[in-house]
Amino acid sequence: MAHINLLPWRAERRKQREREFFMQLGAAFVAAVLVLVLWVFWMGMRIDNQGDRNAYLQGEIKQLDERIAKIKDLEKVRERLLARKQIIEQLQANRSQMVHLFDELVKTIPASARLGGLKQVGDSMTLEGVAQSNASVAEYMRNIEASPWMGHADLRKTENTHGDSRMPYAFGLDVALSRPKQEDGDNGEDDSHTPVLPNTTPAGAKPASNAAAGRGAGALSAKPASAATVGTKPESQAGNGGAKS
Repeated sequence: MAHINLLPWRAERRKQREREFFMQLGAAFVAAVLVLVLWVFWMGMRIDNQGDRNAYLQGEIKQLDERIAKIKDLEKVRERLLARKQIIEQLQANRSQMVHLFDELVKTIPASARLGGLKQVGDSMTLEGVAQSNASVAEYMRNIEASPWMGHADLRKTENTHGDSRMPYAFGLDVALSRPKQEDGDNGEDDSHTPVLPNTTPAGAKPASNAAAGRGAGALSAKPASAATVGTKPESQAGNGGAKS
């Protein structure tokens, strides 16, 4: 026997399809929300990770800045030490210059002039003093230029102050310092040309008189003694009558 369904099955099927559609739409929405939440969480983790890396880099940069500051301080200390070393080496090289310079100042100044002050800056010296006349200043300048330790002298000022009746002229000089090409002894003299006389006085001999000594010195200055004169008659004894050795 055939069964005939007279119910509205098409409407029921349509309602079922609508329910399935809304269910699928809700599932898609939920999935989208989950995906969005996961993406936000992942991006937050990346941002936090990058923030940690930035903080680590900032700490390292700060440490490097401190090291760079220490290196700069060490470089400044090194420059100061090198400057002090250079000054010490310069003083060590020029330690005898001041002694010679004061010696030359005493030798070059004439009796008609007097120094009142001096100042040295590097390779130049400033002299201040008084003199009896301009001729005394000119003589002083010539003596300075003839010195091996001082060079050209420039007259900075000379004026009659009328203050001192003996030395009324006040002068100022700028002197360029120099060093001789070959430094000799302390007195600046070369002893290589001075003959060395041998001691020819025999043991037990009486010393010669003043006149004989003078004659002996004159004979020695006229004819320098050589090595062959050792053991011969000494000049002093010849003056006393030629006593044999």
